[in-house]
Amino acid sequence: MLDHVGLSVSDYARSKAFYDAVVPSIGADCVMAVTAEETGGAYEGSGYGFAGKPSFWIGSGDRSRGQVHIAFTAPDRAAVDAFYAAAMAAGAKDNGGPGLRPHYHPNYYAAFVLDPDGHNIEAVCHAPE
Repeated sequence: MLDHVGLSVSDYARSKAFYDAVVPSIGADCVMAVTAEETGGAYEGSGYGFAGKPSFWIGSGDRSRGQVHIAFTAPDRAAVDAFYAAAMAAGAKDNGGPGLRPHYHPNYYAAFVLDPDGHNIEAVCHAPE
């Protein structure tokens, strides 16, 4: 249903460093970046995704209002664990360590962190062990 989603971040360089450190844990990468010169203004952004297709963007500007929740698909439970470890090492705040959340469904294995702007970022695997 969604092609891509984007967040405005309060400190682009800090958030870019955070996501550059975290998204490889789920097999994604920064696949595109645009500069202020390219956009004809002050906006710069980075798009993260797979196989050259950005599906998650961060960009300069005022921080997105309120707390946003983004859930990244992880290929397996080990990737969820790696996501959590990478995020914590990159300065995230814990918002729920790796584990099963059976109130969603029996195989819902996820971890939650707060990114540099306080957004609730999750990695989730739905596969059985």
